Amino acid sequence: MTKHPFKVTKAVIPVAGLGTRFLPATKSMPKEMLPIVDKPVIQYVVEEAVSAGLRDLLMITGRNKNTLENHFDRVAELEHTLEQKGDAKKLFAVQESNHLADIHYTRQGDPKGLGHAVLRAKSHVSHHSFAVLLGDDVIDAREPVLPKMLSVHESTGFNVIALMEVDPSQIHLYGCASIETTDDPDVVRVTGLVEKPANEDAPSNLAVIGRYVLRHEMFEILEETNPGRGGEIQLTDALETAVEHPERAGGVLGVIFRGRRYDTGDKLDFIKATLRIAIDREDLGADLREWLKEFAKTI
Repeated sequence: MTKHPFKVTKAVIPVAGLGTRFLPATKSMPKEMLPIVDKPVIQYVVEEAVSAGLRDLLMITGRNKNTLENHFDRVAELEHTLEQKGDAKKLFAVQESNHLADIHYTRQGDPKGLGHAVLRAKSHVSHHSFAVLLGDDVIDAREPVLPKMLSVHESTGFNVIALMEVDPSQIHLYGCASIETTDDPDVVRVTGLVEKPANEDAPSNLAVIGRYVLRHEMFEILEETNPGRGGEIQLTDALETAVEHPERAGGVLGVIFRGRRYDTGDKLDFIKATLRIAIDREDLGADLREWLKEFAKTI
């Protein structure tokens, strides 16, 4: 059987950022290892990729990120201790991350931006389409966006980005898309992209969030992309080239995400994510709801 030319099996997860917004907590611990309830942020991202059928993962890391690798490795002495205690529940929780996926690691080296980090995946991805999941964006597992993006890419061969409506006053914090509608209300044709525009210059309030499905030809475009905003190689700029020259790497479509997404690199969003995820847990939700109701009376 001939393999579908745009079938995606690999995902790239850039995790080389310094996490300066969470200092001093991230002085010696990667921001992706900060826990939401009892799992680190990065595990939610890996579980999202696996749930979408992607089990070959490459993390683009940096200095002081060794704990990321350790988290997805075995800890034999801890497992032995829990086994001896007969604590099957905690043993399962510890072992679960070991078997989630086939995870590879490479360092970004120079911190030259997201586009440069994605480019570091070229030799691993080779001539295949691939997904990119930013390591500090958590998508609520009950409202996934990645399966739809993969389906759109495999059926059209277009690059696909996730878009989310944001308050116009916040659009300067994101890449922003100008779009045309299609027959699918959740899918749009991207006609232009601009990285972090001034609010008054933004073509829409559709922000690019941290999920992408890309053709391998995007690597060639990234290699030719000059540093842009902040002196970094911007993935948004490379995608704009694909928009302008679809003959090079296919055009760009956007899937509009209408679910819950948390920017765990932002302190307030991190707190919101912890509360929302905890309140829906069977072991914590009921007690937390009661506490929140009482706490709200004191504000």
